[in-house]
This record gives sequence, C-alpha cells and structure tokens, in this order.
Amino acid sequence: MMLEKRLVSEADGQASAKKIVMFKDVKLMRILANPVAWRIMELLSRGPAYPAQVAKELKIYEQSAYYYIRKLVSIGAVEEVGRNFVRGGTARLYQATSPSFGVEMGWGETRLAQQSISKNQNSLKFFEGYVAGSSFHGLMVVGAPDPHGPYKSSARDGHYAVHLAFFLGNITNAVPSEFVVKLDVDAKAEKMLTGNNLISIGGPGTNIVTAEFNRYLPIRFDEKNFWSGLVDNSNKRYSLDNHGLIAKIKNPYDSNSSVMVVAGVRSAGTKSAVIALTNYGEEVLKKYNGEEDWALVVQGFDMNSDGKIDHVDIVSGL
Repeated sequence: MMLEKRLVSEADGQASAKKIVMFKDVKLMRILANPVAWRIMELLSRGPAYPAQVAKELKIYEQSAYYYIRKLVSIGAVEEVGRNFVRGGTARLYQATSPSFGVEMGWGETRLAQQSISKNQNSLKFFEGYVAGSSFHGLMVVGAPDPHGPYKSSARDGHYAVHLAFFLGNITNAVPSEFVVKLDVDAKAEKMLTGNNLISIGGPGTNIVTAEFNRYLPIRFDEKNFWSGLVDNSNKRYSLDNHGLIAKIKNPYDSNSSVMVVAGVRSAGTKSAVIALTNYGEEVLKKYNGEEDWALVVQGFDMNSDGKIDHVDIVSGL
C-alpha cells in the first residue's frame, strides 16, 4: 500500500532528512487531495487533536471531521495516539503519521556517494554538547582497578569505556584533542568535576565520581547501600544484577556542563547500560527530548545462552 523512506535535501552546505510516506496506489492519494482532508492533515501535523477540536478549529461539522479522520486513518496518514473517557464515551486523540507524503515512480533513484545523514539522530541529540564538529568535548571517567574510596572497592568495568568510545567515534567522526579517559580518583583529585562534560561509567560503589553525583540523578542508586539497587522518585526499586542506568543531568556544580552516568547495580548492569546506549541507542533514546535531567533503567539478557549479554529491554524511564 505504501512505503516509508527518507527525503534528503541539502541547503547552505548542510544535509537534512525527514520521513516521507510514499503511496504505491494513486487512489489513496485522492483522499489526501480532498481540501477538507488536507486541512485536517495540516492541523494534525502541528500536534495531536480530538475530532471535536478539529471541527471547532476548522469550522466544519463534527460529523465531517470524524468522516475524514476515519478516511485518513484507513490509508495510514493519521493514527490514534491516545484516548480519554468522558461522559460515558471515548474521545480519541489523533495525529499525522508523517511530515510528508508523496507518490513515486519506479525510476530516478540516485545512490549517494557518501552517507551524509546519520542513522543515529537520537544518539546525536543525547550527546549534544559533548561533540562539536570533529572534536569531542568531555571526559570519560572510569573506576580505578585498585581498592579505593570509602568501600575500598576495585572497579571491573572500566574497559566498557572502549565500546562506548568506538560508538561515539563511529557516529560523529569526532577525535579528542587530548587523552579523555580518567580514573575516578584522578578526576576528583585534579578537580575535573567542573568545567568538563563528564561520562561516568560504573556504579557509585566502585566509581567515586558516580557517587559524587548520585544523589542528583532522577533515578539513583540507594544511598544506604549502593549495591542494593536503583530507586526512582516513586520509590520503585530495580535490584537485579543486570539492571543498568543511563542518566544525563546538568552538572549541579557547573551550569555550563553536563554529567552522564552509565552504570549498573553490578558490572553486568553496567555492561547492559553500555550495550543499550550503543547497540540500541535509537530505541532507548527515542523519548529523550533534550531534557536537562533525564534517566531510565534497562535490563540486559543473554538470549542465545552463550554467557554474554546480547539484548536489552527498557524497564523504566522518566
């Protein structure tokens, strides 16, 4: 019936892309071509609305709004995105499914010499501020492998930073101007917790930088016992070894920088969080809209029983 593609354009030397739904049957386009249906599409492209709101805004009969919305739903141009139960009935909320629609002939497609549009738009948005042009602006902080901190613990998850660094290099082509990985004890001793965007890898029991910012996180490790699990603002707990946290906050000590925490209840949880951010980033980060304080919990699974985490699910998010 229809095919979803990306419409690529270039202006002022900057490439951009957006979703476009291509109809294979021109008969379906006739519904969109109706003047009333198209006005409804323009309205629902600006945001979701109930049919009664559509009728009031466009000054048409409510029955007409329902009629054309049903037609638009039938061709996939509009979708239901919510319901509200009022006065014994159900009010349905609708929104356009795509910012653009078209018909396509079977020829004329040109293969781009170089893929200029990243497939990692959600990830790029999440790391905004850490990457500018071809430069990386931040520090990765990992727990020291020697006994340290108030618990005299040794970190075993510092090498996970390598996987994250490969991922960042792949999606951004950014190269750090100097060495950007620090042990937690060095970062704190050298007073590097301000003036830098930070990515702290590993839980607060083994990474004292994560411990420094833990109480400011929207979802945090239990301050009474870091190894007992994560707790959110509704006091829901996540205590499995393979539960991992991905969080981003404005640095509470420096309003010009941000802090990311990628950590787990145990090292398996930290690995789950790193895999979620790198291998499943577009899905995990699709609800991230640039918030200054944002977090979610993921859970890793060994789906093929080889002893390694190879799949991640989201189990909570803010």
